[in-house]
Amino acid sequence: MVLMLLTKTQQLQLLQTAKDSIAYGLRHGQALPVNSGDYDPELQEIRASFVTLEIHHQLRGCIGMLEAVRPLIVDIAENAFAAAFRDYRFPPVTAAEYEQLEIHLSILTKPELIKFDSEEDLLRQIRPNIDGLILQEGAQRGTFLPSVWESLPEPHDFLCHLKQKAGFDPDYWSDSVKVYRYECDIISE
Repeated sequence: MVLMLLTKTQQLQLLQTAKDSIAYGLRHGQALPVNSGDYDPELQEIRASFVTLEIHHQLRGCIGMLEAVRPLIVDIAENAFAAAFRDYRFPPVTAAEYEQLEIHLSILTKPELIKFDSEEDLLRQIRPNIDGLILQEGAQRGTFLPSVWESLPEPHDFLCHLKQKAGFDPDYWSDSVKVYRYECDIISE
């Protein structure tokens, strides 16, 4: 797993792109068009990201990609728009809310499969406050970013809630469950 080493200027460019994409979305109903070639090579790397929006420290939207499929700067613009206007848990962000938004960017490392023999073995391997996890079985999948450790600090609780997010009962277990770990660079305003 390789975390990115971005300069402060690059971090600010990513935050500004997220903010600009939401503003553009308010006016035009779509994400800010971004030409990745206009940015530093680090921001052109194919990376996966999540954009989390909060108002007064309360979740207001969170959308992202687990697979890296487009340049980071483009991924941030698209995910910021989606977090503001397409998170099914919330109504679209309004112009009145725009100035109150707190933007948090999570840049993911490539997920790595965790090998384990049992749920207990998996729980021993999970690294609180470091690992983001993807739990998958068949077509069902859920993920928690490392920031979720703040509200679920115990590995057992973290895993049980992740199972529920993926559509399983909290005590569900199967030998065909797959779990991947990733880390995040967090950039916040």
